[in-house]
Amino acid sequence: MRAVKSVINAAGLLKRADPFMAEDQLLLRALRDVNVPKFLKDDLPLFENIIQDLFPGVEKPNIDYGPLLVQMKESCGTLNLMPTENFLAKIIQLYDTCQVRHGLMLVGPTGGGKTMNYKTLAHAMTQIRHLEKFEKVKYHIINPKSIT
Repeated sequence: MRAVKSVINAAGLLKRADPFMAEDQLLLRALRDVNVPKFLKDDLPLFENIIQDLFPGVEKPNIDYGPLLVQMKESCGTLNLMPTENFLAKIIQLYDTCQVRHGLMLVGPTGGGKTMNYKTLAHAMTQIRHLEKFEKVKYHIINPKSIT
């Protein structure tokens, strides 16, 4: 039920942000935003097939992240990173996940880009904090192995 609640919350946020978006596209985007970051790359084709069966003929909505995407690319330069398409997509997934959840974990192999993912997002959002929906970002890292 938590997964359903997350999709409903995401759909509510999207509806408030764009009240004129078609509801089928809105729900499609909410399902993608909530679920795609949790899947491994081998599971994504299966998820895409399920989505196509549930939403036949519905186009994937184009999302304009505007100043955030521009600043993410600049932040990559500041942090000596290459702003590849895959890396920026993972940062966007983290951003979308943070919009619907109040706590999360980044998991993956050593050297997979977890640390630079959240640091780049935090840097980018802090740099554009003068815009309406962005603030200075503070993050706290907790080592789960330090807690019994």
